[in-house]
Amino acid sequence: MPCVDLAVNVDVFPKPNGGTGVRDLSWQGGGKVATGMVASARLGAKCAMLGAVGDDDYGRFVLRDFERHGIDVHGMQVRPGQTTSLSIVISDRETNGRSIVYRSGSAAAPAPGTLDEAVLADCEWFFISRGSEVCLDAARKAKAAGAKVIIDADSYDSSVMENLDLIDAFVASEFVYDVLFKDKNYEENCKKVFEMGPPVVVFTLGAKGCVGYSADGFFQLDSYDVHVADTVGAGDVFHGAFAVGMAEGMAAKAAAELATAVACIKCTRIGGRAGIPDRATAEKFMATGEIDYTEIDQRTEFYGKGLQL
Repeated sequence: MPCVDLAVNVDVFPKPNGGTGVRDLSWQGGGKVATGMVASARLGAKCAMLGAVGDDDYGRFVLRDFERHGIDVHGMQVRPGQTTSLSIVISDRETNGRSIVYRSGSAAAPAPGTLDEAVLADCEWFFISRGSEVCLDAARKAKAAGAKVIIDADSYDSSVMENLDLIDAFVASEFVYDVLFKDKNYEENCKKVFEMGPPVVVFTLGAKGCVGYSADGFFQLDSYDVHVADTVGAGDVFHGAFAVGMAEGMAAKAAAELATAVACIKCTRIGGRAGIPDRATAEKFMATGEIDYTEIDQRTEFYGKGLQL
């Protein structure tokens, strides 16, 4: 479900009963699929979002931010009298870690069978983040219409593992890897998941990069060396960029190379969306190692002004 993130950056996270000054503050949209879709749109993909928000300022901000990125929101459901989820995401420069305090909105997720059928029938790739009934039902419908399905498996979900036949690109976090496997034999273990059904398997490993397996075999990629301001949303952005690579017919390794670059650039600015680069910026970084911050800093300034409705 889409939400709003209030991103706060400090030097050192305060101890109990302590305090600290704010270095940076930014209001941005959040949510795994939601931020992934913004990354896809930034790279030039045509995107549509399905989900629900409350009829409040946070919900209006969520929809407006999608529209600013050219994302079709006709399939978004607005719940009258209900609230949109809010997360306060505090990151610190001492550890590059983050802590999240959240208020779940009262706006209910769409029920199975209520999603825009036209979107499901017209997409090339369908992006989900969990194995809920509505997600799996929609994935089956999209797949039956010819789409491929990618999942952002950020946490272990038995429903996802039981429905791997639906998944064309299984992109999971290091946390999921550690639940599934007790050793670091990445090639052997990626191949095990590949043999369960998904044609493409990737595990993101944070600062250590990513590993993956496809019909082309095993690959392992290092992360880029960048100055990290905030890791919030890095995985979401990786997934959105990876989906673009897949949609464009890239091999899994090439798509992961693009996704790694885009996610690393994102981490140089506060929040999950301000630092997402466009295609030209990402490709220049991959070719030269240099980041053009001209537009990125304009985005950072925009989100830092407050809740932009």
